[in-house]
Amino acid sequence: MPWDFALILLSLALAVPFLGRHRIRQLMRMPETTKADRLALYRSTIVFQWAAAAVIFWRAAAHRVPAASLGLAIPNPRAVLVISILLAALILANQLASLRRLALERDESRTILPEIARKLFPQDPSERVRFFGVVLTVAVCEEFIFRGFAQHVLEAALGGRALIGILSSAALFAVAHLYQGRHGLIATFIVGVLFASVRSWTGSLIAPMVAHFTADLAAGFLAPSRLALTHARSEESEGSRH
Repeated sequence: MPWDFALILLSLALAVPFLGRHRIRQLMRMPETTKADRLALYRSTIVFQWAAAAVIFWRAAAHRVPAASLGLAIPNPRAVLVISILLAALILANQLASLRRLALERDESRTILPEIARKLFPQDPSERVRFFGVVLTVAVCEEFIFRGFAQHVLEAALGGRALIGILSSAALFAVAHLYQGRHGLIATFIVGVLFASVRSWTGSLIAPMVAHFTADLAAGFLAPSRLALTHARSEESEGSRH
C-alpha cells in the first residue's frame, strides 16, 4: 500500500474520530446554539468534507487508480437506477420509523443523538437551504471517501476479497461517527455494511449517495418537529410529578 494511502486511512481511523468527538463535546457544552452557530457549523462541514475528498481524489489520481475502482462509474445504469430507488425507499422508511419512535419516546437519556440534533438541525427556511448543501456534501463526499476510496484500498490491501473490503470500510465509517455513542456506532456500522454491499454489487456509488442524501435530509427536515414534541411531553411528564 502506498504511504500516502496508509496515511489517509490512518487519519480516517484516528484523526477524524478525535476531531468529531472534540467538536461534539464543544457543542454539548453550549446551553443552546444560535442561528449564527449553526450556519458556521454548516460552512465548516462543507469546506472540510470537500477538501478531504479533493485530497483523496488527487492522491488516487496520482497513483492512477481507475475511476471504476473508486465507484465513479455506472456499469449498468438501469440496474443502478432501480437499486437507488429501492435503497432510498428502504432507508427513508427506516428513518421515518426512527423519528416516529423518537416522537413517542419520553426518556432521551439513553442517547445523546436527540440533543445533538436539537442543536445542529435547521430551525427556519433559510437554515434549511444551507442544510441542504450540507446534506448534499456529506452524501457525495463521505460515500466517495469511505465506499469509494477506503473500500477499494482496504479490499486490495487485505487479500482482494469483497467481503473484507465491505466489513473494513464499514468499521472505518462507524469509527468516524464515534461521537454518536454506542447506539450510533452500531447503527452506523450496519448502514455502512449495507451501503458497501450495494456499492460492491453495482460497482457504483450512486445508490449509496442517493440513500445517504435521503436519510440525512429526512432527519434534518423532520426531526426538529419530532424533537419539539418529545421535549414538550418530557416537560409535561416532569411537571405532573410535582
